[in-house]
This record gives sequence, structure tokens and C-alpha cells, in this order.
Amino acid sequence: MLILGIETSCDETAAAVVRDGREILSSEIFSQISLHRPFGGVVPELASREHLSRIGPIVDSAIEKAGISLTELDAIGVTQGPGLIGSLMVGVSYARGLAFGLDRPCYGVNHIEGHVCSVNFENPPVEYPALALIVSGGHTNLFNIPEEGRYILASRTRDDAAGEAFDKVAKMLGLGYPGGPIIERISRAGDRTKARFPKAKISDGKPDFSFSGLKTAVARYVRENSIQPVAAGSEPAEAICDIAAGFQATVVESLVGTMAKVSKDVRPRTLIVAGGVACNEELRSKAASLAKELGIPVFFPSKHLSTDNAAMIAAAAYGMIKRGAVPDPDLAPDVTLRLHEQLGSEARLRERGVPYRL
Repeated sequence: MLILGIETSCDETAAAVVRDGREILSSEIFSQISLHRPFGGVVPELASREHLSRIGPIVDSAIEKAGISLTELDAIGVTQGPGLIGSLMVGVSYARGLAFGLDRPCYGVNHIEGHVCSVNFENPPVEYPALALIVSGGHTNLFNIPEEGRYILASRTRDDAAGEAFDKVAKMLGLGYPGGPIIERISRAGDRTKARFPKAKISDGKPDFSFSGLKTAVARYVRENSIQPVAAGSEPAEAICDIAAGFQATVVESLVGTMAKVSKDVRPRTLIVAGGVACNEELRSKAASLAKELGIPVFFPSKHLSTDNAAMIAAAAYGMIKRGAVPDPDLAPDVTLRLHEQLGSEARLRERGVPYRL
């Protein structure tokens, strides 16, 4: 089965052709980082306008590089949500129009499920139950997956996502955007013991994440130690590298520590770590150590599949088709779409008389 995946949830315009959910025939991505870098983050209006100008050529390129024609496609999968409403509208509208013209089914895919499926391409099949940490600029969630297609939310962030915290701390230190790769790079020259930051403690005892307090602790440390942000064009001072190392260590310890805590209850047979922050080598190393302690494998996507891409969307759509899902004829962007609330989507479809099975 050949599926065209389309991803426009934030600031990457992407299209990919995937066979049977595991073989990538093509994967095209246009990143808008250079467009948004001067603003220190994604500007939604600019992002949606850029998607409009890029999506046609990106899809054409994906089809050409896959060596197929549009008529050979069996289905289209497109990110329905969550994400930026303007960006999502571009992808969903294009996908629906293309599907109508080709008389092919179009499936709305949850972006977070796409990240879970990003490990399908270069790893053995996942053994269930699995525990999946999805960590990026917009999402930090931990899911218990008792079987393929079922998602139980085990942990979530109470405030900032981990990737968002990386970006905000990098901006505070004058390091630029995006913050994750920069902080990871300079932390190698830093001493994490010189700038220690506390992990958040959740008052109700739930194994959730919180990074706003860590961000505040970094700001206080910078102020109390009279540390100046990095000037444009300059190399970061030793103190800045130490802060980066200490901050990164605390984030990673929080993420992996929570995985370890939840693992005691879930007893997973596979760990999954995916999303943009899964590129971080320290996170990969600590997660691999946890997996070794548990005696189970840990699956990561390759780095080019960790950030937003359309291959993962096509893989998730393939899984939906295998489980018997029927496409929503009124498919529309949903910025609040939640992976663990898919039964709500089922109920809405049934109200309109549309059959739907997960």
C-alpha cells in the first residue's frame, strides 16, 4: 500500500511516500528555521504563508523522487492536529483537495501518533506494552501503549514542553534559535556541577513534568551571578557553557527519571523516545541506560526522522487503515486534538452516522 503523508503542523512543510508503513520511498522537508530565527521563535502568520507557497512543490518532489505517479497512491494521510491552526489548514485543505481529485481516501492523523510511528522505519517491530516519551518544542508526554493504536496518557507537562524550555533558556543566554541544538553543543564544554538546578516536584504526586520552575531557576542564577548573555558573533563564556550543561542535565534527568518511575507500573516490553528533543545525545544515552536496566530495547527514530516529517504521518495513517478506520468526510484541522481522546472522535463520527473503528 502506497500512502502519501503530508505534514504542516508548525514550521516544516513536508511530504513523503511510504510503502506498507515501513518503507520510505521519498521524504521531502522544507524547514522554515531561517525565516523565524530573527524572531526567536515561530511566527504563526509567516509559517502559514510559507506553507502555502511550498506545499505544492514539496508534494510534487516527493512523488517524483518516489518514482511513482499520483494515480498509484492508495491513500493520503495528513496531520489534523495538534499544531498551529493556519499551518494545519494549509495541509488539510491541500490533502483533501488532492484526495478528492484522485478519488482516494484522506485520513486525518494525530501529529503525536506520527512521532510514535517514527520509530517504525529503522527498528524491529514494537513489542507491546510499550512506553513512549514524545518530547519536542510543543509536546512533552509519556504514553502507555498496551497495544498498537491504544494510548493511555501516563504523564504530561504541566507548563512548558521540554523543547520550549530549551528555546527560552537559549534566548535568555543570548544563544539564538532553535535552542536545543545550541545548548547541546556548548554543554559539551561546560561543567554541569558548577550550575546545578532543581527538578520540579509535583505537589499532587502525579508523575508529570514541569519546566517553568527550571526556567525561572536559570534566570535567577544568571541574575544573581551577573552573567551577561552571549553577544552576537561571540563564543559563549565558560559560565554560559556551565549553565547549558546544568540545565540540560536537569531536563534529561527529569524525563528519564519519570520514564523509570512509570515503568515500574507499566512494565513495558519496549521503550520509545521520539520527537525533536530525541536528537539530544544525552537523552539518548540516559534512555538507553534505563532500557538496559529494565532488560528491554529502546527505539529512537534516526535524527532526520525525529523532527517533524511526513513519513511518520504516512506510517500512522497506515496503522489507522490496518485497524479499520474510515476517513472523516468532514475532516478539519483540530488544534486541540489529543491522542488519548480518540474515542471522542469516534463518538462525534457516530453521531453523524459515519462508521469508524480504531
